[in-house]
Amino acid sequence: MSSSRLDKLFADLLAAQQQAENSLPPVHLWNPPLSGDIDILIDREGRWFHEGGEIKRHALVALFASILVREGDEYFLLTPVEKWRIKVDVAPLFVIAARREQRDGQQAIIFTTSTDDAVVLSKEHPLLLEKRSEQTLPLVIVRNNLPALISRNVFYELVDWALEESESNTDTLYINSVGERFLLAMG
Repeated sequence: MSSSRLDKLFADLLAAQQQAENSLPPVHLWNPPLSGDIDILIDREGRWFHEGGEIKRHALVALFASILVREGDEYFLLTPVEKWRIKVDVAPLFVIAARREQRDGQQAIIFTTSTDDAVVLSKEHPLLLEKRSEQTLPLVIVRNNLPALISRNVFYELVDWALEESESNTDTLYINSVGERFLLAMG
């Protein structure tokens, strides 16, 4: 099925995602000088900590996440006049749920993060398997090059939905979304 036909098939999902992205602050237009480091850490499960204490107010975490930017391997909270470097254990966002939309024999996988981002797995928002130390971590790019770690239970759900293919004595596990194919595992 052609890409434009798939875009039309899932136009409502893609439009909702674009609308949500457009409602975020225009951090791509801001370029203040570095203000310094701030004692904020985002842990492996996407929990935010300030000076060792967890920030429990969801609205505050969502606000901070909306002004988060990535430059190389560093993360910053950005305003028009300030830029504060923060620490991130694995990824700044954390996928807590996934659902499938099936239409005309095609599917779209929609991820939801702990900060209420909803992203359609696609060429623009790919699933990546990143090798770190002895682990391979499943990540999805959510917005502005910000990765989200896919929680273990969501990854197992993807595996349940996956297709298996054998090629050249290698088993490959992959999932399709909006006409794109994403690798989950090779064995």
